Amino acid sequence: MTAIKLVFNKVSPEKLFMGSVLVVNGGNYLYNLILGRLLGPAAYSDAALLTTLLLVLSFLGMTFQLATAKFAILFTGDNWVAFKQLLYTNALGFGTLIGVLLFAFAGHLQTLFHTESDLPFKTFAVSVPLYFFMSVNRGRYQGNQDYQKLSITYQTEMWSRLILTLALLLVVPTTPAFLVSLGIVLSFVFGLIPTNFSIKNLKKKVSLSKENKRKVISFIALTACYELTQIIINNSDVLLVKHYFDTVNAGLYASLAMIGRVVYFVAWMFVMLLLPAVVQKQKDGEATAPILIKYVSYVAVLAISIIFCCAVFPKLIIQLMFGDAYISMAPLLWQYALATSLFAISNLFAYYFLSLDQYVPVILSGVLGISQIIMIIFFHSSLYMVVQVQIIAMVALLVAQLLYFTTNNILNKTI
Repeated sequence: MTAIKLVFNKVSPEKLFMGSVLVVNGGNYLYNLILGRLLGPAAYSDAALLTTLLLVLSFLGMTFQLATAKFAILFTGDNWVAFKQLLYTNALGFGTLIGVLLFAFAGHLQTLFHTESDLPFKTFAVSVPLYFFMSVNRGRYQGNQDYQKLSITYQTEMWSRLILTLALLLVVPTTPAFLVSLGIVLSFVFGLIPTNFSIKNLKKKVSLSKENKRKVISFIALTACYELTQIIINNSDVLLVKHYFDTVNAGLYASLAMIGRVVYFVAWMFVMLLLPAVVQKQKDGEATAPILIKYVSYVAVLAISIIFCCAVFPKLIIQLMFGDAYISMAPLLWQYALATSLFAISNLFAYYFLSLDQYVPVILSGVLGISQIIMIIFFHSSLYMVVQVQIIAMVALLVAQLLYFTTNNILNKTI
């Protein structure tokens, strides 16, 4: 026990968090692999739709998390208390609105995505306010760089979803999609561990100054716009394939997307470390570009390694992860990994500029995200074409982000 404590004391909180993120990503992959093998391609397409909705929800929640993280560094005293009141209240209000809309349009979603029932959507809708509350909670830990508590909340959510969903599927004889949605709902409850929220903080009569409120609203609006582009780029392909193709092809494509996105999910931990570090350095008047370059280098090396493995061992990877039923996706694996890698690197640039309150990268991502949707709508004769369209869009996005970064670095030496 003493030896373990000694190791933990020597390892920095950032490295512990990175290790925790790798475990969480591994657990999420295991979750999807079990669903894929247990359900088969057709039934897995419905389950994958719910996990895609979970990703969409996580992007929306990230608006509140990043805003909380940033201003946890910048605000102190009554400003911080007033800010927490504002964020918790608005997060719960917005979450309730999204949940009500999702519940009300569950029948339309069933028709749009060709699912057996609308019950999974209604079940999922109930949990939405809880997720946004959890996002503000995580933002406090991220901003305070309390990576131990931040790690725990991700771990509790992931493990509870994995264990409870598997138990429900093995024990309860009902529609798998409903059980998957129920497992997601229950995992949000466990994701609130740990929390130090106090209702007393919401009762204090304090408010932000007009200037600080303007800063908060501006950042939230900017981040929300970017998170919307994230939803479009990262999830529109799965949703459109679910709409345009039959259930078997949709399930096959979902397995491809899950394997190919490994770079993006691993790169996410660098985004979590990037924002508070950049905000702190900007506050202290120090150069911020070296942090970005360091993390981009890490992700680039990781991406090249994964693309290489997907190109050389595609059949082996798919057989090991999902089984022989999904082997037809092997030729597309490295190409999807390439598209995701380009997006993951572009994402680091975008969040870097978000930290500095610059909006041009948001516009660039929005334009390319909408372009991706339009191209898939017009060019979806095969799954191969869907992947090619994404590669084109992501190459254009990364080139645009690199040009913007280079131009700003030349014109403004302070970034």
